[in-house]
Amino acid sequence: MMRCAVVTGPITPATLLTEVTTAATGATTLFIGTVRDVNDGRAVTGIEYSAYTEMAREEMERITQEAAHRFEGIRAVIEHRVGLLALEEISVAIAVAHARRTPAMDANRYIIEELKRRVPVWKREHYQDGGRVWVDPSAATSTAPAS
Repeated sequence: MMRCAVVTGPITPATLLTEVTTAATGATTLFIGTVRDVNDGRAVTGIEYSAYTEMAREEMERITQEAAHRFEGIRAVIEHRVGLLALEEISVAIAVAHARRTPAMDANRYIIEELKRRVPVWKREHYQDGGRVWVDPSAATSTAPAS
């Protein structure tokens, strides 16, 4: 079970969890990315996400297929939101389930790191001082282990 979507409305994590969980999945992981209030020392009021929607969905599907190949037996769902999001709103959610915890957790990390690196989704931060800046999401510091 794999599903990837670029959405315009709120993301509901419980729905994603329900999609990946079965009687055979003993471990389920959930990654939720939210809009935070400060970036690089500047007060943020929101983020505007835009995407090349079809290409983004296709790349997300490729990433989940790669994860399924690397971590056999996973079930994964990804949703990435576009539009203007306020503080604390969910911008991306990834649910991964597997019979065991290590593959579930490793697959989830692999998916988010590859999504940030490869998927054509752009963000424009809106600042408290009235400024707005397009931010390269792949420029964020990654803590992913080398593979």
